[in-house]
Amino acid sequence: MNSIAKKTKVVEVVPYDPAWKSEFGRLREWLLEITGDLILAVEHVGSTSVEGLSAKPIIDIDLVMESYEVFPVIVERLSQYGYVHQGNLGVEGREAFNREQEDGFMKYHLYVCPKDGKGHQEHIILREYLRVNPSAAREYEQVKLDLAEQFRYDIDAYCEGKTAVVHSILQRAGYAGATQEHHT
Repeated sequence: MNSIAKKTKVVEVVPYDPAWKSEFGRLREWLLEITGDLILAVEHVGSTSVEGLSAKPIIDIDLVMESYEVFPVIVERLSQYGYVHQGNLGVEGREAFNREQEDGFMKYHLYVCPKDGKGHQEHIILREYLRVNPSAAREYEQVKLDLAEQFRYDIDAYCEGKTAVVHSILQRAGYAGATQEHHT
């Protein structure tokens, strides 16, 4: 199996689809079957978790663990189901996994994060702020739409372009740990 992260070939931001919420529900049940005894929660994060927000049609999921002490067991368990650990991909407190075989779900990104990890904290703070601040959600959406048009074949430039607005929103949400790091 190839453990290199697969890059999105074409950056496409589409209007919100209510199916994303139900698809997350299906994924949540599946992931709880596999890891439910090892984790604290399965969180729907990223733009697909904010009702009404346009997004890349990829579900972002955080499996939340108590601490890195249980992480080796989680890696082993996920590997039994075809998930390959990819490392943190440059984001502190967020371990990425890829499942290469077709599994009947729409495209998704799976992360395992400690409950107090920076990656998970930023995912939750951003999600919650966007859910209750429609003007911030529209601002973020417009940036993403503009970037998707400008960098249609360059996912790295698209993600880099979002960094400033994500940082700004995290600061407005009162998150002291906001940095200029890469965000998905």
